[in-house]
Amino acid sequence: MNGTLNKVMLIGHLGDDVKMHYFDGGNCIGRFQLATNEVYINKTTNEKITSTEWHNLVVRNKAAEICEKYLSKGDKIYVEGRIKSRQWQAEDGTTKYTTEIQVTEFTFLTTKKETAHTKQNQDTESTKNTNFDAATNEGLPINDLPF
Repeated sequence: MNGTLNKVMLIGHLGDDVKMHYFDGGNCIGRFQLATNEVYINKTTNEKITSTEWHNLVVRNKAAEICEKYLSKGDKIYVEGRIKSRQWQAEDGTTKYTTEIQVTEFTFLTTKKETAHTKQNQDTESTKNTNFDAATNEGLPINDLPF
């Protein structure tokens, strides 16, 4: 195989709201941290250990605006992207390094806005229709159960 691959897939929770940066010409980027957790049992102490890894994510232009609009701290998201390392000179003359995930695809798994909306709908739909008479099940075979 001649090619190489730089692909990252993560599912995690936002550590903070999306921070937007706008540029001349209308382009923008959004930055946020994503926390992924690993849970395991320490075999010597039988203690449950949770290890959190923080990832710096970058989304661009329209994707950034969508993330800013719908995501907030604590929301769960699936992202795909590639790893990008960069360095720069700080004002004090030191060289700084960072590794980021440049997001190319994402799917919102849970959002606080969605969770609040779902809870509100459940409260208003607390009574369900349990009437399974023959008139409402037309076209079903006689031996089919309505559930």
